Amino acid sequence: MTDSSIDALNQKLDRLIEAVSRLAPQPVPRTDLGEADCFVWQADPGFLEPVRKVNRVDIGLIRGVDRVRDILVDNTERFAAGHAANNVLLWGARGMGKSSLVKAVHAEINARARSDQPLKLIEIHREDIDTLPKLMGLLKAAPFRFILFCDDLSFDHDDTSYKSLKAALEGGVEGRPANVIFYATSNRRHLLPRDMIDNERSTAINPSEAVEEKVSLSDRFGLWLGFHKCSQDEYLDMIDGYASHHGLDIDPEQLRAEGLEWATTRGSRSGRVAWQFTQDLAGRLGKPLKD
Repeated sequence: MTDSSIDALNQKLDRLIEAVSRLAPQPVPRTDLGEADCFVWQADPGFLEPVRKVNRVDIGLIRGVDRVRDILVDNTERFAAGHAANNVLLWGARGMGKSSLVKAVHAEINARARSDQPLKLIEIHREDIDTLPKLMGLLKAAPFRFILFCDDLSFDHDDTSYKSLKAALEGGVEGRPANVIFYATSNRRHLLPRDMIDNERSTAINPSEAVEEKVSLSDRFGLWLGFHKCSQDEYLDMIDGYASHHGLDIDPEQLRAEGLEWATTRGSRSGRVAWQFTQDLAGRLGKPLKD
């Protein structure tokens, strides 16, 4: 073969190797659990992605849920200290700070620094719930304690991944690792739509057993913390707290009037509505919001 033929063959082989390399699965990134306190579980390919800047608010700004806040802080503090604690389901009205409270409590417990090892918060997406056993397998040998957090957890028709969650929480041979606890938020107390439960009742051979199978998922959570719509006074207290924290200089009566008008146009009062009003107010005043 001539030199030119050999060069042409080598080029073709290089292109072939490059094409085959692209088809091969990418190596799973290595997770260093010490480089952050918060992570997001990436089910495919299966690693924990660190979160450098967590989207959360100070626990003092979450108003109108004092009782459930104290319960969640106590449960989380006991878990962080190595004592017995429960899985928690935070359920109820939209926009009342369920997910914000979980993230704020995590930050509060770590700020108290009563343990040499910081508590880790790992978010798992709803669609990845069936990979929960795999994630727990990765965490059980780690020297940290973990809150697994799923926001807006619920299950629809023909969705059987709830069985994986049941087994991972309290079932199975191994059960839940001692260094892992599960917190979830949902608008539904039983995590399943009412018509799904009713359908099981009407079509099953043994209706009571079929319904029990569906509803028993929520029983895996030792604590049910209910969030309900806030009163007008609680809503105004939220607005006052945000305005004071972010240094928004405005007459109190004007703040009250504009806050109520905002809630009226939205047709509801909640912590989310109060925060959205605060962002609008800060924009109109030309004031930056604190990180």
